[in-house]
Amino acid sequence: MELTVEREVHAGIDRLWAVLTDPRDWPRWTESVREVRLLDDGLAPGCRVWIAQPSLRPMIWTVTELVPERELTWTASAAGVATTGTHSLRPGPGGVTRLRLGIEQRGVLAPVVRAPLGRRTRRYVELEADGLRRAAEAG
Repeated sequence: MELTVEREVHAGIDRLWAVLTDPRDWPRWTESVREVRLLDDGLAPGCRVWIAQPSLRPMIWTVTELVPERELTWTASAAGVATTGTHSLRPGPGGVTRLRLGIEQRGVLAPVVRAPLGRRTRRYVELEADGLRRAAEAG
């Protein structure tokens, strides 16, 4: 399964990046995250983040790529499914920032979990995109 959600954010990339890269604050601005724990110092390739989401088992996400003010990519694995999450920021016209969130699920059981979790996954990614936009624009 692959899905992408895009939003225009009326905030600078620096502001949006600051909100995005403070995952401990995510539960404040998105209903899709209940609790976050950084298992390592900060966010950098190789760092791990424990995330609990409503109606899902907590997962440990490992940062695989971090390009300041451009991209944060991380992966998590559970029950035969490898999930990659991407957070991309691009400058747009008139000071607008283009936010693109993506989820890709691969593995033997990915087709099995797609049916029961596909709708929830889309909803959570949309909640995250909308909450991230609001938090950045409010700052």
